Amino acid sequence: MKIIIPMAGMGKRMRPHTLTVPKPLIPVAGKPMVQRLVEDIATVCNEPIEEIAFIIGPSFGKVVEELLKGVAAKLGAVGSIWYQEEALGTAHAIMCAKEALDGKVVVAFADTLFKADFKMDTAQEGIIWVQKIDDPRAFGVVKLNEQGIISDFIEKPQTFISDLAIIGIYYFHDGKNLRNELQYLLDNNIRDKGEFQLTNALENMKTKGLKFAPGKVTEWLDCGNKDATVYTNQRMLEFKKDENNLVSTTLKLENSEIIAPCFIGENVVLKNSKIGPHVSIGANTTIDSSIISNSIIQQNSKIQNSKIQNSMIGNFVEVAGADGDLSIGDYSVIKTK
Repeated sequence: MKIIIPMAGMGKRMRPHTLTVPKPLIPVAGKPMVQRLVEDIATVCNEPIEEIAFIIGPSFGKVVEELLKGVAAKLGAVGSIWYQEEALGTAHAIMCAKEALDGKVVVAFADTLFKADFKMDTAQEGIIWVQKIDDPRAFGVVKLNEQGIISDFIEKPQTFISDLAIIGIYYFHDGKNLRNELQYLLDNNIRDKGEFQLTNALENMKTKGLKFAPGKVTEWLDCGNKDATVYTNQRMLEFKKDENNLVSTTLKLENSEIIAPCFIGENVVLKNSKIGPHVSIGANTTIDSSIISNSIIQQNSKIQNSKIQNSMIGNFVEVAGADGDLSIGDYSVIKTK
């Protein structure tokens, strides 16, 4: 089994946090979201993962590339790096790693996480993972026939057609067939809304007789913007709350309270503070005389005399005397008192 992860996007809706770090590397419950994604896919797969192909922007840098290869290695897979020079759509992004499109393949876009309690049936010709949502107008959706097989793909319907939204994770029993269909789009300049779209290839494959089954997840979590990511952090902490490794043994706790579930990284210092629930704190961060709930705080930051909630605070940040809902990027200083 191979996993293809297109993740070259700029993450503009997550700024300022993506000005210094690619969005899929932003931590959720203590791990980069892309790491959580591939770990969750590996959990539902019935087969070992042979290769994880990461499609990134050329400006991401060697440090990011080595981190991604390390993520793959932890799952016993080879991590390969491919570059998307220009944003030309989902089909184009996947084809940047066309050499990896062979055999059984999962394609997963890196800004979505999920909770599932099933094992993937790799004997299926294809699986498209979906979730029922209240308002499907901003998503691609599918319709099912009487046999429960996908009969139609509709991109962002403005009138109700189906409430089964495509969450951005796909399984193909024959990766080479997918590669050929994507190549056909590129060779013939077949675009939708100016870009090469995976859904066009899926429609062609369906027309030729390939059967796609729906894969339904228990919960679908988006990381498209700050508020969505903070909520995803909350849900992930709830999913993982029974694990015994959420709070590091190197925590230095002084006259402070932790309301579970929380993630506390290595060498964190908490003084005269109340933390939680649903807070993730990265390594080497110090929090003093503060109350923090439902927030993500990254590494090497310092927070004093603050009361914050529903917040994201980056790496190497200093905050003093702040109150409220904050979104602060790396290397920032906020002192209001």
